[in-house]
Amino acid sequence: MHFDLIDIRLFVNIAKSNSLTRGAESSYMSLPAASVRIKSMEERLGAKLLYRTSHGVTLTPAGQTFLHHGTIVLHQLEHLERDLLEYANGIKGHVRVFANTTSISEFLPRVLQRYLVTHPDIQVDLREHLSPEIVRALTEETADIGIIAGNVPTSGLEVMPYRRNRMVVVTPAGHPLADRTEISFDEALDYEYVGLVQGSASHAFMSQAAYAINKPLKIRIHVGNFEALCSMVETNVGIGMLPGSTAYRYAKTMNIHVIPLTDSWAFRDIRICIRSMEKLPVFARELVELLLSDRPDTLSETVDFEASFDSAIL
Repeated sequence: MHFDLIDIRLFVNIAKSNSLTRGAESSYMSLPAASVRIKSMEERLGAKLLYRTSHGVTLTPAGQTFLHHGTIVLHQLEHLERDLLEYANGIKGHVRVFANTTSISEFLPRVLQRYLVTHPDIQVDLREHLSPEIVRALTEETADIGIIAGNVPTSGLEVMPYRRNRMVVVTPAGHPLADRTEISFDEALDYEYVGLVQGSASHAFMSQAAYAINKPLKIRIHVGNFEALCSMVETNVGIGMLPGSTAYRYAKTMNIHVIPLTDSWAFRDIRICIRSMEKLPVFARELVELLLSDRPDTLSETVDFEASFDSAIL
């Protein structure tokens, strides 16, 4: 069974537009030529790929499978073209790192700074995603290294412990919750929040946690980063939820109160995931090794962030 890249790109364009005509146009192909190609693909496969109706086309189960794998093939081709272009431009390698919000804001900057200094010919593509999206990207080979948090299935991946964190609520001084030493997210949802921008991994995580207990998340204002979030909390705009390591760092210079969450999901194991250490390029393996060398000496069951921050456990 043989499908060339023109076949694959044509089918993906048709599937995305739900139209044979628009898919052919996107592929710079005439409608009759596109129709012949699809028919030939179906004959070689021995199964229908499209349901044809007066309103356009929809995918058969075989077509959905073809779309899934075809999209991966095209993504890999794009990465191949980009990586080869970078070689031509003097860049000798490319590492795609997908990570959760906490890792990007807290742990990765100093590690990547060290890595880029010692690897001047390597380019790092760092992107923020939710943990399930990171696992999917690794599985589909659109990411090389993933850093995830929480209890996310990682079947088929090599997984290494990296950090441990606990989600907390921050309040301004004088807030009704400011004298609390712990709180459940359910109770904390009775108050208005400062949140990160919609579309961020942190906002999606908060929204999912609120949805799981069937309570509304009342956000008064969205900001771009954790520092702005804590500044807004300090001025009594609302309360916020963020990782303990970040919260205690800002609490040293801002008049905010940190309250650990008691929910089981608030304890977040942060893990490094890859498809295969053996199959990573040498320069990507060196980044994983540098991340592992940056881990705390111990990853205890719970971490006293406030007491241990200065000792670099965080």
